Amino acid sequence: MSLFGTRHQTERLRSEGHIPPLDGATGGLNSEPLSPADLRGHVVVINFWTLTCINWLRQEPYVRAWSQAYRDDGLIVIGVHTPEFAFETEIDRVRAATKQRGIDYPVALDNNYEIWSAFDNHYWPALYFADRDGAIRDHHFGEGRYEQSERVIQQLLGVERELVSVESFGIEAEADWDHLRTPETYLGYERAERFVSPGGAAFDERRAYELPEPLGSNQWALAGQWTIGRENAVLGEGGGRIAFRYEARDAHVVLSPGTREPIPFRVLLDGEAPGPSHGADVDEDGNGLLGEGRLHQLAREHDAVRERTLEITFSEPGAEAYAFTFG
Repeated sequence: MSLFGTRHQTERLRSEGHIPPLDGATGGLNSEPLSPADLRGHVVVINFWTLTCINWLRQEPYVRAWSQAYRDDGLIVIGVHTPEFAFETEIDRVRAATKQRGIDYPVALDNNYEIWSAFDNHYWPALYFADRDGAIRDHHFGEGRYEQSERVIQQLLGVERELVSVESFGIEAEADWDHLRTPETYLGYERAERFVSPGGAAFDERRAYELPEPLGSNQWALAGQWTIGRENAVLGEGGGRIAFRYEARDAHVVLSPGTREPIPFRVLLDGEAPGPSHGADVDEDGNGLLGEGRLHQLAREHDAVRERTLEITFSEPGAEAYAFTFG
């Protein structure tokens, strides 16, 4: 971008107020708590995230790259982990996620939503860009807009150079937006949609469910003994299944074993082993192991994207299923 273009865009950046104090954090990683004095004189990027969010996972390579590329120019990136699900409040899970993603910048733990509320934030992920005086000059919600966001960072720092090169792999790879036809879908009754097991859902009550024949587009159902709670569905006995009719390159689900030992599961696509279309968390035969609470990639389409039925069967009770996401 030309120098004129940089100046022109700088003129359009207006103050959106100042960064609220971060003293509502319940803990932190990679740094001692940062005070306003610690941030003074630095350009600051605040990134709200939660460890199971696929949108954040696909954004994170860019935030990580900006932190590394511009820290010597005066940039401080601060991650704010505000949990979406109850099991995400556990610090060891957040610590493991930061290590797995290679996050070395400060992370504030916001289990009580105090920082979230101070920013009046409503989204994962969310980016707030502040100048050296602490004034918020720009924000962005969700994925995308990476070039513009990096240009904002450069403007606030007073530097101009080539944008960083970012390559994303595995679960961090950009979604196949042209073929994504299925929305994020929650399994807890507070936000569940398109649930089609006969008889509907019984709230906070264990009961037997069955799969309908056939599933329609973007519909899902349970089979076996399940309890549908506010934020998840919990399996009561082994052999329970979840089926979902979707159209996307990637299929993910947020799962947790709760307090139990690892739970074996198997994934089928259209009634068969996934083969080369298996996700990162299952093998070609569809076998996987639910050992920790996180986002699990069940399928990545090897051939042309088309509508498919995914079925996941858990060998043992205790599996907690929260949400399906696609890419």
